[in-house]
Amino acid sequence: MTTADRFYSRLVTRDADSEHDLPDAVRRELPRNGLRLVAANTLQSSGDQTVNASTVLPWLFHVIGVPAAFVGLLVPIRESGSMLPQAFLTPLVVRVRRRKWVFVTGALVQAVSVAVMAAIAALGHGTAAGVGILAALVMFSLGRCLCSIASKDVQGRTIPSGERGQIIGLATSAAGLVAITLGLAIRILGGGDLDSTELALLLVAGAVLWALSASTYSRVVEPAGEPGPRGGAEDGDGSSSWFADAARLFREDATFRRFVTVRGLLLVSSLSPPFIVSMSVAAGTGALTGLGGFILASGVASLIGGRIFGRLADRSSRLLMAGAATAASVVAVALVLAVALPGFDGGSALGATVFVGAYFLLTLLHSGVRVGRKTYVVDVAEGDLRTTYVAVGNTAMGVILLVVGGISSALAVIGVQWALVFLAVLGVIGAVSAVTMPEVSRGAAR
Repeated sequence: MTTADRFYSRLVTRDADSEHDLPDAVRRELPRNGLRLVAANTLQSSGDQTVNASTVLPWLFHVIGVPAAFVGLLVPIRESGSMLPQAFLTPLVVRVRRRKWVFVTGALVQAVSVAVMAAIAALGHGTAAGVGILAALVMFSLGRCLCSIASKDVQGRTIPSGERGQIIGLATSAAGLVAITLGLAIRILGGGDLDSTELALLLVAGAVLWALSASTYSRVVEPAGEPGPRGGAEDGDGSSSWFADAARLFREDATFRRFVTVRGLLLVSSLSPPFIVSMSVAAGTGALTGLGGFILASGVASLIGGRIFGRLADRSSRLLMAGAATAASVVAVALVLAVALPGFDGGSALGATVFVGAYFLLTLLHSGVRVGRKTYVVDVAEGDLRTTYVAVGNTAMGVILLVVGGISSALAVIGVQWALVFLAVLGVIGAVSAVTMPEVSRGAAR
């Protein structure tokens, strides 16, 4: 047994039957590939922390004097921008025999984009700087889009079912540890007074992390697949139409349609945390202010949740999604009820603890939903169908995210608590729907 074998076996509960189904060449490289994927995904997730659209970039905009109206564009550009183009790009991606090079290209695009943001942070100011960073964020989102399409397929080709969730969970936990270290460093060295130069250096570190991720991912030994067709569905005039492919997939594939529907309903854990921050500020608590505090909280949640949820995802990814979404809905409603109690004081130690606890729990549970859905989509399909599932599903989610985010934001104008209740109701409906999805995890069959 090689060193890589021993190390991989200590980190992952291996599935001998599933590994036996792999081609010999893939099985020989499994331990090294598994460790490389964990390392590359850890570097990528760590880089994400340095350009977080909910914490770092809003903080940067404030420091360099970007108009407040621009802040509201950050999350939609980052999230929807990385999802909406995926169905359109899929016909190009499936032509590539080794999809790892698609990921490497996407990671390098992200590295360059963040380096551009760092230069603007160091030299720019005001509206022009905001426009430049938003433009770089659009380019960043396209790189993220390529990584998202390719990563599921590479993992499906190189890691057997029963171990994929653990790989995702390990990377999540490791990135959480990096985030904790980063958060503590910011709190100790910068506190609440980080200037543009220090933030630029933080972004430079992010660019380096993505470059290292690309380098590590390039060493994954991936079996070559057959190149996909040069077009998608044929229109009446013979031209290809990715939109027709996507529409047909929704119409004819009930499993895919249900997965996208459930995923769209499980946004409670991802969209609720910003509303909790808003409630805490309105209530007078300062416990969640400070960039280091945000990064620290998300890092602790990832560290704890990644390992646990990775194993649970390999047992049953659909039940993990259902359970995590239900718990997130309960947390959101419990917070609304707690804040509504007579005499509740957000500025007190108890009030701050309530907000911090709710924020942490929702971030933790979001790790569960995220690991569960990623594992499910890798297990539910094979080959180019998996690539299509990921791309078309993410494109649909880009639209759903805008719709649900718009509704919750409109409700927040009436009262933030109504937005949380709305998301909690969706979460419960999604959890019930997730239970009815087909079981695809090998662990559930034991």
